[in-house]
Amino acid sequence: MPRVRELEVFRLVLPYGRRPESILVRLTDYGGMAGWGEVVDPDPKTWAFLEEGLGRALIGIDWEHPDELGAVPGGPAADMACWDLWARMRGVPLSHALGGSRTSLMATVRIGADRNLESLVARVNRHVCAGYAHITLDVHPGWDIEPLRAVRQAYPALGIGVDARGAYTDIGALEALDAYTLSSIERPFANLTDHADLQERVAAPVLLEVSSLAELDEAILVNAGRALLLRPAALGSLREVRRAHDHAVAAGWEIACAGGQGTGLARAATVAAASLPGCDLPCDVAEPPRSAQIVTPPVGATGGVVAVPLTQPGLGHTVDVDRVRRLAKESYAT
Repeated sequence: MPRVRELEVFRLVLPYGRRPESILVRLTDYGGMAGWGEVVDPDPKTWAFLEEGLGRALIGIDWEHPDELGAVPGGPAADMACWDLWARMRGVPLSHALGGSRTSLMATVRIGADRNLESLVARVNRHVCAGYAHITLDVHPGWDIEPLRAVRQAYPALGIGVDARGAYTDIGALEALDAYTLSSIERPFANLTDHADLQERVAAPVLLEVSSLAELDEAILVNAGRALLLRPAALGSLREVRRAHDHAVAAGWEIACAGGQGTGLARAATVAAASLPGCDLPCDVAEPPRSAQIVTPPVGATGGVVAVPLTQPGLGHTVDVDRVRRLAKESYAT
């Protein structure tokens, strides 16, 4: 039975790109076992919620399973830490604790808009040579048909999805992309009605991202797609991730897991979720650079494949605590 003796919270500034922030939570039980969680680009209120409420909710409290705790103050980071601690205490990988069975996952890599088609194809070539069998091409009005045609002509057998990031209002423009044998059309519009209209016209599954179970159920009800983009951090808890997965599978939808850049901890949780049955679309855990991670082994794809860690319990990775402390902008312990 887990019983938290101490908690530590760290705010990290990460050494890449626009220097995003992560909040890490470390829970230690009375036997010295520790569980870790992470939230990337946290809401400004997250730190205050953790500081004010997490200690009262967890320290000295007996619980049998993370589901018993309900909404833990501080959201995904604290919830993930509870799951990691619980799985470590039982000696099982987080993937198995959630109900997953896969040992490896196909990865996708995202390719942003480029200055010209030749440069785009060269970038795709580098990833194909590195072993990727699937890419996700960012598209927007004015940058869609031509780049997709160029990539498909260069790589007839390559798996290709497109991510529109809600940039479209014209169904016809996206309908034309369906001729290029796409694995999915991701986040095309800002409303469910247009998603449903598009799904009626195209063979590729329309891939929807949701932030709640109610939103997913509404999308299923109106046939707004045939695939779910499952981001664990967006749903607040791993319990809700499993429920969303179950609802999507019951509706016959495919699932793609994505997200969790940060230090590697959030990405490890994404990998665990992607090991669930029904998560058949390629997962997106390819960035940021491994040099930014605080876990061993680093989380990411090798040869276009992501290994699901099964030799260590919990998240399956060892945390470099010294590096966490060096990167921390601020921290506190209770």
